[in-house]
Amino acid sequence: MTETPDISRRLPTAVEQFVLRWGDMGGQWGVNRSVAQIHALLYLADRPMTAEDIADSLGMARSNVSNSIRELIGWKLIRRVPLLGDRRDHYEAEADLWQMLTRIAQGRKEREIDPMVEAMGPVLAAADDDPTLSPVARKRLKEMHSFVTTIDSWYGQMLTVPPATLMSLIKMGTKVVGLLGLGRGKADKTT
Repeated sequence: MTETPDISRRLPTAVEQFVLRWGDMGGQWGVNRSVAQIHALLYLADRPMTAEDIADSLGMARSNVSNSIRELIGWKLIRRVPLLGDRRDHYEAEADLWQMLTRIAQGRKEREIDPMVEAMGPVLAAADDDPTLSPVARKRLKEMHSFVTTIDSWYGQMLTVPPATLMSLIKMGTKVVGLLGLGRGKADKTT
């Protein structure tokens, strides 16, 4: 067995719980549990850690840690940090929550939204040239195109808004929705 589930001897209780919960949530988001647990550990670490430190702390196989580190570096959620006098690679997590969110959102956009935006152009062209396509299908394809391009555009706009302003907007969210008379409750009553 290459993985040891008992990490309680090595980590403070709160760190252990966060690492385990973050790993579980990662699985729900489509992220490998080990990747998410390593990210959580590095996020809470007060110093850069080597792959060996991570493997020992989490009871993971060194190869699993190495593969997970490569994935986290690819997402730009962790980075290598040189330490004077030590030739080993050390890693630390991005600690700025907005940067972390932006990088995760950018990665998801590149993997999920961008291919859909790109795919919709030829699909709409084929729809325009197909007299056998039903009006319902044509309408829904146009709605889908409009939706994905709007999401793509919105994401680009949100990148230009300073984090403090975004946080203010998020906090005002329910107040603005209520003030404008928008929201699910109103829409649900009309259908």
